Amino acid sequence: MKIVFLGSGNVATNMSIAMQNAGHAVMQIYNHRIESAKLLAEELKCSYTDQLTDISVQAEVYVISVKDDVIEELAKQLSISGKVVVHTAGSVPMEALSAATTNFGVLYPLQTFTKGRLLDFKTIPLFVEAADERTLAIIKELANTISSSVKEADFEQRKILHLSAVLACNFVNHLYDLSQDLLKVYQLDFDALRPLVLETALKVQKMNPHEGQTGPARRNDQLVIAKHLQLLSNNVPLKNIYTILTDSIVKSYQ
Repeated sequence: MKIVFLGSGNVATNMSIAMQNAGHAVMQIYNHRIESAKLLAEELKCSYTDQLTDISVQAEVYVISVKDDVIEELAKQLSISGKVVVHTAGSVPMEALSAATTNFGVLYPLQTFTKGRLLDFKTIPLFVEAADERTLAIIKELANTISSSVKEADFEQRKILHLSAVLACNFVNHLYDLSQDLLKVYQLDFDALRPLVLETALKVQKMNPHEGQTGPARRNDQLVIAKHLQLLSNNVPLKNIYTILTDSIVKSYQ
């Protein structure tokens, strides 16, 4: 398929490269910051622009991969009626694209994307939705060329998937960051935790998370918990987080 990407961030970079590697023709990259568009376009060896009026009308599919709060406004400025237009967001309804075309839908990759890290897209679950069966068939056909896990999900399901991903990924990574800050105070290195972090991620691939929980809160070891809270007496924000998570874990196993 001939494809145009609107956006050149982490998701767009990984998805466009995956599509090109799968044999699709990524024709053009749009970004309001021309240098960002140019950087990805040079990787893909395609054209680029920072002007919506210069977007090619020759593509079959247009992928909007930008910040959630600008998707609808961007769609309103497109003149591509009759083309298939998708966005890649978890928490935006597909109807945000309705001003651009009647053939709109969603191509949502459930993964964390970080600048400078190129992922194996085949392992990434893709959740799709479309305004009609024909559009859905086209989106599925495209999705199946870049991922081995393609499933339908409506807006309500995507919102829950996105929320769950924030809990399981974004919040967990923030706890890594807080752990690193705490270690630095005592001149200790985060490298000491890396094997623990890895094992935690590995075991959840094989076990139910509820069954895999360990630690003082899981055992309801109030003596250890009290000692930890004492250590955090001068760090009220972290102490509050520790208390909330400890209470949640204890209640989960009562």
